[in-house]
Amino acid sequence: MKQRRLILMRFVGAFYMVFLAYTTLVAQQARTQEEIDKKASAFLDDRKEEWRYWNVPYEDGKVLYDLIIKNKYQSALEIGTSTGHSTIWMAWAMSKTGGKVISIEVDEGRHKTAVENIKKAGLADYVDAHLADAHVLVKELPGPFDFVFSDADKGWYTQYFKDVEPKLKVGGCYTAHNVSNTTGGADEFLKYIQKLPNYSTTVNAASSSGISISYKKAE
Repeated sequence: MKQRRLILMRFVGAFYMVFLAYTTLVAQQARTQEEIDKKASAFLDDRKEEWRYWNVPYEDGKVLYDLIIKNKYQSALEIGTSTGHSTIWMAWAMSKTGGKVISIEVDEGRHKTAVENIKKAGLADYVDAHLADAHVLVKELPGPFDFVFSDADKGWYTQYFKDVEPKLKVGGCYTAHNVSNTTGGADEFLKYIQKLPNYSTTVNAASSSGISISYKKAE
C-alpha cells in the first residue's frame, strides 16, 4: 500500500512539474507575442503616411494581414518587396501563425532598406528576404506555399502565377496588387485567373488600387 502511494505521489509530482513547465512556456510565448505586436504595430502606425516606392497603402497591408490570420497560412511568397511595407504586414501575421515569408526584390537599394525596416519592426525572424530577379527565382523556389502576394512588374503577372501555381497548396490563396489598373498587364492576369475553374477569385472592394484574392479549390 505504501509503495503504491509513493508511486502515485511521484506520478502526481511529475505531472505537476510538466504542467508547470507548460504553463510557464505558454506565458512566455504570450509575453513574446505581446512584445512583437507592440513593436510591429507602433512601427507601422508611426510610418503610416510615409511609405513610397511602390509600397502598398496601409489599408492594403491590413488586407494581407487579415487573410493570413483568418486562414492560418504559414508559408508565404511575396513577389516584389519594395522597401518592406507589405512584407512587414505579412510577417507580423506569420508571427501569430508560426510561419514565414519569402520575399523577392530586384533593386538593391530597396532591398537593403526593406531589410532595415523589417529589423526595426522586430520581424526579421519571420522573413527570408532575397535580392534577386523574380523572373528567375520564382521558378526555382521549391515551395509549397499557401499564400502568395504578387506586386512586381505587371506585365509578368500571368507568368508569375503560372510559375507558382503548381506549388500553391489546395486551400491556398494567391493575391495580386493593382488589378484595377487596366494597363500594364494586371488586367490580363485578372481575366486569366478568373476563368480558371479550380480558383475562386474576387477583388477586394476596400482597396483603392484593387487586390485580387484567389483561393485554390482543387488541383
